[in-house]
Amino acid sequence: MTTPTSLATDEARTRLHELTVIDVRTPGEYAGGHLPGALNIPLDQIRRALPDIRHAAGHGDVLVVCASGARSENACKILAENGVTAATLSGGTGAWAADGHELHHPQGSSRTSWGMERQVRLTAGVIVLLGLLLGLVVHPAFQLLSAGIAAGLVFSALTNTCGLAALLARLPHNRPRAADLDKTLAALRNR
Repeated sequence: MTTPTSLATDEARTRLHELTVIDVRTPGEYAGGHLPGALNIPLDQIRRALPDIRHAAGHGDVLVVCASGARSENACKILAENGVTAATLSGGTGAWAADGHELHHPQGSSRTSWGMERQVRLTAGVIVLLGLLLGLVVHPAFQLLSAGIAAGLVFSALTNTCGLAALLARLPHNRPRAADLDKTLAALRNR
């Protein structure tokens, strides 16, 4: 395989026609805009898709994409542990869009969704406010909710992981429909 560990957006754009692009964001984030031709396989479904990704990798280079690069790096590690070489897009779809490259939207996609980072910020903010409010009105011990979220955010920044995002990814609006994932896996098999 000739693909380096990461590709800059301009290099990825020029090679897009020869790459199998896998977007590991949630279906909602994917619907909000993705690289042209990208196939949506959420990070938590990568292991299920391994045989089909391995098949596609046998026919060309694989590029893994997410919003900023953290989830795609995790996906590349999982793939590497299973003998599949893949690269990640430096800066993710955020960098792709910032560099002026076009994002595509699924046909017939009418739902507008929030990216995972925005969902995490909203949830964390609500829990912090709730902890503070309940601490004032009910009992000061409820302020521990706010402290727990603060500790989680620090841990998230230090480890470049996010437990809250992993939890939110399991909500129904962030889950792929079985038929959509099966269609994506079939597309990989046909590469």
